[in-house]
Amino acid sequence: MTTPLTSPRAASARTTSAPGAHGLVWSVLRLHRVALWGWLLLVVAVTVAMLWAYGPGFDAAVADLRGRCRENAEDCYFPGGTWLGKYDSAVYFTTLALAHLPLLIGAWAGAALIGRELENGTAQLAWTQSVPPARWLATKLTVPALLITAGMAVLVPVHHLMWYSGQDLLWTDWSGQDGFRSNGTVTFAYALCGLAVGVLAGLVVGRALPALGVAVAAVLAVVTLGNEYRMSLWPTVTVTGAEALTLPDKALLLDRGVLTDEGVRIANNMACTDADGAAGLRRCLDSNELSEIWATYHPHSHFWPLQFAETGIVLGVAALTVAAAFVLLHRRTAATGAAV
Repeated sequence: MTTPLTSPRAASARTTSAPGAHGLVWSVLRLHRVALWGWLLLVVAVTVAMLWAYGPGFDAAVADLRGRCRENAEDCYFPGGTWLGKYDSAVYFTTLALAHLPLLIGAWAGAALIGRELENGTAQLAWTQSVPPARWLATKLTVPALLITAGMAVLVPVHHLMWYSGQDLLWTDWSGQDGFRSNGTVTFAYALCGLAVGVLAGLVVGRALPALGVAVAAVLAVVTLGNEYRMSLWPTVTVTGAEALTLPDKALLLDRGVLTDEGVRIANNMACTDADGAAGLRRCLDSNELSEIWATYHPHSHFWPLQFAETGIVLGVAALTVAAAFVLLHRRTAATGAAV
């Protein structure tokens, strides 16, 4: 007769003592309540600043600029002023905050969410007593992800509203790195990717401070690659002739060049770009033994296709990172006999 490894009473007691889904969620919220309150305060503060810049801040900046132009026409080309400076600072710092939140999220996830618990042994204790490792990790990912998404659902629309209402006063356009990463779906994607990368860094390193550094470096690498290859994620528009000299409003010029009479394409060449009209352009090309002038650009209408393309890639990186985290956790805990 085979003796069962665990008696019914012991199994019942273990099942009763194991915390349910709500218990795990509450445990994560209680353990990281300082970070939770910090996140709520950050969302409220940045939202208030952006709403100010959208409403009274913008009106005060416009009035300030008009007053300076009436006093001295040259000030219109070199704007300044108290309210205009405050408006510019509000837009700049709120945009900077949204664009670099993934770094902050990754640092927190690597150090406090995962690394500290592994370093202190509290995670291992939970695995061996009541909480399966996979369930522990799923809760550690899900609860912050929901809170981050909820916060971004407030921040991103308000930023988009502020950004496009003040286009005439902004220091950059739609294609600027920080502005692009703060203004659409990629903001959500990078924030969630920061969480996933931070969690994986915490599992790999197993110590709070080193995991913080690894997480920040890894998130920064993802962001840098996004900035580098963003404009190649959607087909560009190429025009020739006079159209190459008069691109649409808010278009992002990527390259401009000429074709020689022999058919050689020369990029980044500014020959004849100051020609006046189609007739002047043709005279300039003929005198320089050139066949045509061309330009490659992204129109403003490519903003959302580029956003969606980059969002899909970044979310794919996040999904692969989460899968790697679960595989790593499974391999590390399988030897200890912890139920997964």
